Amino acid sequence: MIVDQAMYRHGQRIECGDLSDELATLREGAEGFIWIGLKDPTNEEFALVNQELGLHPLAVEDAVMGNQRAKIEQYEGSLFVVLKTLRYIDETSDIETGEVMLFIGDRFVVTVRRGEGNPLSDVREQLQEQPELLALGPLVVLHAVMDSVVDHYVDVDRELGVDLDEIEAQVVGEDGVGDANAIYRLKREVLEFRRASGPLADSLADYLERGSGVEVHMDLRHLFRDVADHLRHVNDHIESYDRLLTDVLSAHLASVSVQQNSDMRKISAWVAIAAVPTMIAGIYGMNFSGMPELDASVNVGGSEYYYGYFVVIALIAAVCLFLWTRFKRSGWL
Repeated sequence: MIVDQAMYRHGQRIECGDLSDELATLREGAEGFIWIGLKDPTNEEFALVNQELGLHPLAVEDAVMGNQRAKIEQYEGSLFVVLKTLRYIDETSDIETGEVMLFIGDRFVVTVRRGEGNPLSDVREQLQEQPELLALGPLVVLHAVMDSVVDHYVDVDRELGVDLDEIEAQVVGEDGVGDANAIYRLKREVLEFRRASGPLADSLADYLERGSGVEVHMDLRHLFRDVADHLRHVNDHIESYDRLLTDVLSAHLASVSVQQNSDMRKISAWVAIAAVPTMIAGIYGMNFSGMPELDASVNVGGSEYYYGYFVVIALIAAVCLFLWTRFKRSGWL
């Protein structure tokens, strides 16, 4: 649907009438441009705007299909920009992605937003409070939208940093606890971030280097370079997060392996200790008749006391104590 539609002349907002009539007036030499804002438009709504503005077919195809890679494409007479929006969800610590597409042509700008991330109403309001900036032309809108998207990248970057610190503290802490699923999940979110910010950084650098065939005001060029600098800063963070997550995952797996080895040593030690009384009890439990030690006795005061079984029990206890002491000193228990 069309969220907002207005014409800007000398940086001042003017209500826009019929698109084709207003655009024809502007192209005849009048000052200003038209800005049309769309949110999740249907094919019919987008076709109506396309009919009035005559957008490039390839750009229209990308906009209709959606789910495009971040890019800046120069077509004859127009510029098509795809920006991937990011929104951090506190409840699940996930990153939700969306898209903002911009068509910038001769005296018009069309912004198409898909998803709930990065609303553009605040961007329009802030620009309308700076008429001297709006007077520079449609590329001002491109900078403002791109700057807003990158600012959201910075916010998401900060949240990812907090999540990474928590996971790292769990893995390398004294308890050595950690969840491989949480590490993999955060690594996947970092990858999602890189898919959004990486291509945009490359496209923006290429755009600033080669230009678009349209004269860009020097003030605007400085503003775009500032956005590119923030984007590079964010990408550096994301690359470091990815490397650190790989190291954290390796440390977690190593910790799990060490813990498993320790558990196996303890199990083996207790099995060895239990094997001794089991063996002795098995031998003496076979009811052999020729085991004089079981019939050994001592006469005290005319009474016969049989002590053979007590000797066997003492022998079992002594061997178990010896094995337990040895395993304890070696760190197996």
